[in-house]
Amino acid sequence: METPIRVLVASGPRLLRDLILNMFLDQPDIEVADHVPEGADILETVEKTNPDFVVIAQDKMAERPNICDTLLTERPDIRIITVARHDNYLVYYWASPDIHSRRVEASEDALLGILRTKPTRGVA
Repeated sequence: METPIRVLVASGPRLLRDLILNMFLDQPDIEVADHVPEGADILETVEKTNPDFVVIAQDKMAERPNICDTLLTERPDIRIITVARHDNYLVYYWASPDIHSRRVEASEDALLGILRTKPTRGVA
């Protein structure tokens, strides 16, 4: 059996977090490492749980959240998915060693597809 994909769901409105958590519960290859409420220390939880992905809410899609830079600088092995709070899309961030992003369709299939892809090291 393959190692499950470990996901930390963090920093977002409770309803959004709950919807994402419930979606992951139905996926046998995805393990929720933890979830943290708004304002919680994401960095500390990442160090404690060692997830493959961090899913966070994002207010301004034109701006990369500061936590992305911090996480990807300290933990370039982590991948981040931001979910728009007010719009209908996702952004996927990864480092290799620069920080990259790709706008993705906002759907359950797209989110699960990102989680199930192998890391894209060295690909812009």
